[in-house]
Amino acid sequence: MQNDLGRPHDEKLVRAMGVPTLTSSIINATIGAGIFVLPAAVAAGLGPAAPIAFIICAVAMALIVTSFAIAGSRVSLTGGLYAYVEVAFGSYVGFLAGVLLWLTNVLAVAGVASAVAASVGLVVPSAQSGIGRSLVLFLIFGSLALVNIRGVRAGAGTVATLTIAKLLPLLLFIAVGVFFIKPGAVGWSVWPGREAVGQTVLLLIFAFMGVELALVPSGEVKNPARTVPKSIFLALAITTVLYMAIQLVAQGVLGAELANFVDAPLAEAASRFLGNTGRTIILVGTAISAFGYVSGDILGSPRTLYAFARNGILPTKMGDVHPRFLTPHIAIGVHAVIAFALAVSSTFQYLAILSNIAALLLYFLCCSAAFELIRRDVRSDGKPFSIPGQKVIPILAVAVVLWILSHATLYEFRVAAIVLGIASILYALNRVRIRRSGKAG
Repeated sequence: MQNDLGRPHDEKLVRAMGVPTLTSSIINATIGAGIFVLPAAVAAGLGPAAPIAFIICAVAMALIVTSFAIAGSRVSLTGGLYAYVEVAFGSYVGFLAGVLLWLTNVLAVAGVASAVAASVGLVVPSAQSGIGRSLVLFLIFGSLALVNIRGVRAGAGTVATLTIAKLLPLLLFIAVGVFFIKPGAVGWSVWPGREAVGQTVLLLIFAFMGVELALVPSGEVKNPARTVPKSIFLALAITTVLYMAIQLVAQGVLGAELANFVDAPLAEAASRFLGNTGRTIILVGTAISAFGYVSGDILGSPRTLYAFARNGILPTKMGDVHPRFLTPHIAIGVHAVIAFALAVSSTFQYLAILSNIAALLLYFLCCSAAFELIRRDVRSDGKPFSIPGQKVIPILAVAVVLWILSHATLYEFRVAAIVLGIASILYALNRVRIRRSGKAG
């Protein structure tokens, strides 16, 4: 079945993104402040056996992103995962995918901001808790919301400026730290339990997420059947190698102590071989990375709320555009306030798990959509990406997603369940309104 998907809406978009651009975009969206913090949590769960979790996450993401590649090569609409699910299963399930995407982002950005507040607290003790911590978070969200309300160009410029800056401290950490690894600190002989591995993977997968954000502009990718799969595989390989090198250095330098430095494990490790200068560099890098991530999120995620309002699902006020700056200022403000409230009331690790659950539910829908798109042979722009056993890959991806989700508690699912329940009610009310408007007309 040859479908001409996306032509009416995306035909005016310029297909300018090639493999280098999309690959760097995915790496930028994936590598964030999480990797500055997560090595301690991974070490607490698995100790020197931490590489097991990284390998499992990489295999899981390989299956998941292969499903993305299959779907992305068949649906070249701008919208990324949301578009794939909508084409496969219709507007309601597509809408839920959009809600999960927004929920993933708001929980993740709250968690990252919470992590940077903890890092600031290590330098300024008064910011460790209470009013001081709330003030740090208010300054982060308030300043970036203001920047993005004043214009999308300013917001995009902020993201671009911070991209390279967040990678340099990590590369320095690896390049110098590798010479200070103690062999005895990275050796292990006992295979960890399945439950410990599963719970660690559930948390660590946070560091591998971000592909869905970079794939949103699929309608602007050159030759998506080739570019999308090649870019996501290349980005995943680079990211996995970088992450494992970071964990190896941190574990090799700190040994069993690594799990004790929850707020800034890399900064502590760097202090052991670069002194206070190294510690400061990593703390600054953490702040820059987090600030860049929050800036990018506040640039993009509020547009989801704006779109829902324009479609009549959220209050129309949310779809207002600033008369001077021409930005969705109400949506930006609401998104920032929600993220701020979440960051103030919780910790990085807990928010990361909640974000992971929402993201994994989204991945479940997208991998299922990939199978459905193959079954219906949906095509939109040239020959789709195809590999041997391609029908099996989305099924394996779904199985892996469900395995990871099985290590979460019902209590941890409650946020996603509540949000999806409210979203379903709003969607149903909007459908009723549309039907009544049609009859009245």
